[in-house]
Amino acid sequence: MPYKKEKISALIITYNEIDNISRCINGISFADEIIVVDSFSTDGTFEYLKNHSKVKVIQHPFENYTAQKSLTLKQANNDWVLFIDADEVVTTPLKEEIITVVNSSPIHSAYWFRRTFMFKNRKVNFSGCQTDKNYRLFRKSRVAFNTNKIVHETLNINGSSGILNHKLIHYSYKNYENFKNKILKYGRLKAVESINNQKSFSYILLFLKPIWKFFNNYILRLGILDGKKGLILSYIHALGVKEHYKTLHYLELNAKNKPVITETFLKSA
Repeated sequence: MPYKKEKISALIITYNEIDNISRCINGISFADEIIVVDSFSTDGTFEYLKNHSKVKVIQHPFENYTAQKSLTLKQANNDWVLFIDADEVVTTPLKEEIITVVNSSPIHSAYWFRRTFMFKNRKVNFSGCQTDKNYRLFRKSRVAFNTNKIVHETLNINGSSGILNHKLIHYSYKNYENFKNKILKYGRLKAVESINNQKSFSYILLFLKPIWKFFNNYILRLGILDGKKGLILSYIHALGVKEHYKTLHYLELNAKNKPVITETFLKSA
């Protein structure tokens, strides 16, 4: 393994991730500090983190993903940041590549990571997952989260971007209900994002967009080749799009009452 000189801060946000967090922490144990911001988990996640010798954990109410990640980024003491999700795992080859990159006077300010999506413990090859990538490694001093995006958050980067060769393992699909609820939550947050960006509800889009999402993932993005896995994933992602427009309609109808966006709202809107 290459000699490590540059220090790295590993950052995570959590909410009820007890099934994932140990595996995630083990993968980033090489980091010089591990900081977690937990949004008041009720399944033992916070207690696990609080008793972990390598982790600093604080709790903060969840508003949206961008706000929570922006707050977490401020906690980092090092310029190089590895920001991963609790259901992601850094493999040994990826770890070695990360250490090599940050210690080789890199010209880039941020790096994309490709991801391998796992359906339970089985790899998904298509269904839109074949091009999945996210920013995970970057210099704190050269980035900021785009405040116009509150879900599927994006970075504003001062400088150029690169992409690493090895992939993150993404254990997002535990079971049908868990994954469906996660995607519906994303849909509701997308509706809040749409309201914030002054986008309007449309019955036509409510009807057409979910159909297009399913067709795109299952047919054009070859989900059909993933068999039952592809069918389930394409269907749930279409449900998420439908939830986006249903919630957008609800928010428009209740604009005068200004519904408070809470975890309860995101679970049951």
